[in-house]
Amino acid sequence: MRIGELAELAGTSTRTLRYYESRGLLPARRDGQGHRIYDEGDLRMLRQIRMLRDFGFELEETRPFVDCLRAGHPAGDSCPSSLAVYRRKLAELDGLIGQLADVREQVARQLSAAEAAAREAAGEPAAPRCEMTG
Repeated sequence: MRIGELAELAGTSTRTLRYYESRGLLPARRDGQGHRIYDEGDLRMLRQIRMLRDFGFELEETRPFVDCLRAGHPAGDSCPSSLAVYRRKLAELDGLIGQLADVREQVARQLSAAEAAAREAAGEPAAPRCEMTG
């Protein structure tokens, strides 16, 4: 297939395909007339790259998955190098989730304090406290 057809099937642009080619992620095969030509394997690689990019992987992080497919594996994530990238990405995400949880807690405390100050400034009584007596 030609570049336009591959771009359409992969849901991307021809410009993106040329960029991937320049980065060595997509082969640069040409027919007798100089037109770029691709096959189903190239489409599979593009779908793998796109899925990973949708998950937030940097373009260079997709390389082990592409290499795994090129090595003849049916899935790009079945090679040790691909698994290592998954592990690094999970660790990165876990760190970000922890940071976001900390920030969320700080914002919630700040909101609570700001709401109490706003009520006090408006002359509203403080929220009643419920205490159990025995």
